[in-house]
Amino acid sequence: MVRMADVAREAGVSVMTVSNVLNERLPVGEPTRARVMAAVEALGYEVNLTARHLRAGRTDTVAFIAPSFHDYFGEVSDKIALLIEAGGRHLVLERTSASPEQEMEALSVARLRLYDGVLLSVAGLDIDRLERVRIPTPIVLLGERDVPERFNHVRLANEEGARLATAHMIEGGSRRILALGCTFDPGHMMSSDRRLGWERACLDAGLGVDPRYVVPISEYSSAAARDAMLDVIDSGLPFDGVFAITDIIALGAVSAMADRGLRIPADVQIAGFDNLDMVRFIPPGLTSVDANHEGLAEKAVGLLHRQMSGWTGPAEHAVVPVRLVVRGSTRGGA
Repeated sequence: MVRMADVAREAGVSVMTVSNVLNERLPVGEPTRARVMAAVEALGYEVNLTARHLRAGRTDTVAFIAPSFHDYFGEVSDKIALLIEAGGRHLVLERTSASPEQEMEALSVARLRLYDGVLLSVAGLDIDRLERVRIPTPIVLLGERDVPERFNHVRLANEEGARLATAHMIEGGSRRILALGCTFDPGHMMSSDRRLGWERACLDAGLGVDPRYVVPISEYSSAAARDAMLDVIDSGLPFDGVFAITDIIALGAVSAMADRGLRIPADVQIAGFDNLDMVRFIPPGLTSVDANHEGLAEKAVGLLHRQMSGWTGPAEHAVVPVRLVVRGSTRGGA
């Protein structure tokens, strides 16, 4: 392994001069700098960037830690990467598969020392375990869970988004609207808040709330949604609308209804949540709540930059607004 002393000997300068050139700490004359860099290239010397950054107290990297990087998280991570890179840092992605153990491992001091800041999408850890964690690195939590007040936290306007989608289908004539995947979970704001939004729209329209129309799914996947939707159709429960908790769940429902010969939107209206890029291209085009990926990324990265700049004020719990994008899967759609 080539050492800095070897570079110094090759260039005919001191080790300190080599260090000053490579670390850009002190001005060095151009002829001397050129000799040092020529020696570095000739010997194949590789700068240990990790060691340099740790000595300097910064790594120039930020981590985005999320359950996965498919679909929703893939689109969010793309927006985050653009903002982090614009700030002169690199983005590192870590996947936790929504495992509490993997999320805790990602928050270990040894791992956190690798980053200047961390964006963590919480999916597995509950508020009690987060309360006990002591984190020396600037961090912003994302996700639809309850978190301790001391953490900066960014989440979506889930209840309002679900209300908008459901109310839109009611305006289009639906009276028996399923809430697919919107089961109640006190610690998980996504499912609970989106169910509350569905309920609120139904109650505002004087339709009442029938618990049979809250349809659980075994997991957040199109396959599980398709199976649940087939069970509902085959049970004979009458329905003329579906609010799906995510676009991925909506796609499974669309597949099931196509298999059973139900026409969208003539027989059943359907709306999802997230407004993923792909849903525009699935006939007849899915009406969906736009989860405002860009606004979410901007808010989270902004809060993280503020922390990394030395902010010591109170934490902020931000709710990012959403909007409904109407397409052909609902009556009156595009």
